[in-house]
Amino acid sequence: MTNPVDQQELALFRDSVIKALETEVAPQYEAWEKNGIVPRELWNTLGNAGMLCVDVPEDCGGCGAPFQYSVVVGEELARLGFGALSTNVMVHSDIVAPYLSHLGNEEQKRQWLPGMVSGEAVGAIAMTEPGAGSDLQAMRTSAVKDGENYILNGSKTFITNGQHADMVIVAAKTDPQAGAKGISLFLVDTSLPGFSKGRNLDKIGQHSGDTSELFFSDMRIPASAMLGEEGQGFVYLMRELPRERLVIGALGVAAARGSLDMTIQYAQERELFGQKLSQLQNTRFEIARMETDYRINKAFVDQCIREYEEGKLDAPTASMAKYSATEMQCRVADGCLQLFGGYGYTTEYPISRNFIDARVQRIYGGTSEVMKEIIARSVLGRSPQK
Repeated sequence: MTNPVDQQELALFRDSVIKALETEVAPQYEAWEKNGIVPRELWNTLGNAGMLCVDVPEDCGGCGAPFQYSVVVGEELARLGFGALSTNVMVHSDIVAPYLSHLGNEEQKRQWLPGMVSGEAVGAIAMTEPGAGSDLQAMRTSAVKDGENYILNGSKTFITNGQHADMVIVAAKTDPQAGAKGISLFLVDTSLPGFSKGRNLDKIGQHSGDTSELFFSDMRIPASAMLGEEGQGFVYLMRELPRERLVIGALGVAAARGSLDMTIQYAQERELFGQKLSQLQNTRFEIARMETDYRINKAFVDQCIREYEEGKLDAPTASMAKYSATEMQCRVADGCLQLFGGYGYTTEYPISRNFIDARVQRIYGGTSEVMKEIIARSVLGRSPQK
């Protein structure tokens, strides 16, 4: 049982995060969206503001703060409409850093975690391949043992932070004949020969998000770069996915809050047929529907956060949080945009960005369809193979 989080201190931390984002991110975010990527130095700025990997232990350069503090950073990024950046930071702080904290040896932690906290080292994780998305067992990237090294060959795609990454956790086959039991994880230093990155992918939303193709060509990496034990990569991936899916759900809830707040303000200012938009029954009923949808999902995600902190969150429940919250996020973004009318379809109003940024939430970290299958298995068992 973990000690309860001091809510007053958490609120103060949230205030400091909001102030930092309003100062360092808000004035430039539109330009970054047009440029298609955030500047590399932003990571150092976020690190200096104490917003990266905040729950990393103190002996590894972090603050050792409770998990909720890391969630707050992502929530405020999402609520303020910085969807792409919230995804980039989530992968760095809530996926890559926990893998290192939980699986890395002391040398690996010392090598990478302090830099991840400061922003000197940007982290990414590479699982998805052009022919292997949700079906991780179908991956073809290989790591062949050669003395004190492994030779890494293959490609990955849709890799968040791929352009700026200094270290990538790469899932590769060390035993091609062993299926899921032949997958291992490696901490790949992107400065080594044989690593290259392709283009920053052109997406329909999250335009400033760093999402890349990565290539490994006869890349020689030391055996000491293996994360955990050989052949246990798939087990590790399954073990760490609940946190990833929970945080994606938390981002979805926070983004919905941001959409609702801007829509409520707009409805109270905009006039239609001689009345405030907020006085029309359709507007009132739609806001009531979406506010209820939001609060139900927030309550569930908050419950899941407490379960995670207590070590009780299982994979099906995390899948429920991700599935329900991200579907709700898209419903709310769509409903809010509709209330803006034609203005909602212009980039002049931020609700348009909330709408397009939301869509990928139902895809990455496991699609809604995969989430439903995981949930169904926990209730009904596996379906018979045809």
